[in-house]
Amino acid sequence: MTVPLVLASQSPARLATLRSAGVEPEVIVSEVDEDAALAAAQERHAAAGWGDLPPADAVLVLAQAKAEDVAGTWDTDAVVLGCDSMLELDGEILGKPADAITAVARWHAMRGRTGVLHTGHWLVDDRGSGTAATLGATSSTVVRFADLSDAEIDAYVATGEPLRVAGAFTVDGLGGPYVEAIEGDYHGVVGVSLPLLRSLLLELGVAFHDLRA
Repeated sequence: MTVPLVLASQSPARLATLRSAGVEPEVIVSEVDEDAALAAAQERHAAAGWGDLPPADAVLVLAQAKAEDVAGTWDTDAVVLGCDSMLELDGEILGKPADAITAVARWHAMRGRTGVLHTGHWLVDDRGSGTAATLGATSSTVVRFADLSDAEIDAYVATGEPLRVAGAFTVDGLGGPYVEAIEGDYHGVVGVSLPLLRSLLLELGVAFHDLRA
């Protein structure tokens, strides 16, 4: 019997990655106020005396918020997956750039250097016959960027792609030529780590192949 999966994300890359692995999720986009959720988490973290919220935890907070929002709002009767990605560069969290000027500035900072792409994953077992568990983890992958010229940066940003993705780059799209190497899970950089998703599903008693049975 197939275990239904709901993807609480509007990311085409995440949907394509799951489909390439034989999984056809239902897509329900959450209505979480990401800035508010992150600010509240940061406040709780600081109040506990732990300082700034680490990037690996920040993406997990947002992934959890998205998954639990969809599970709590919709009658899904499925396993709900929330994801969020951010690039860490010099300890700073970089999500989607607000505009082209910001994207160009980021690439000037990124070129010829390495960053860490964090992708938070959160599962909510919202099946009537499931475990009702809620759990997650973060995939972190080192990304080495090519030393782009100013002209290359301007041309890439002009495509509009950097404005739509965390860290202002893709590895599976137009930004592919500008990523020289990765250390870690390729799929985690795209937006959903399939090995990590498999491990989380097993904690719910669900085998990955159950999603595509």
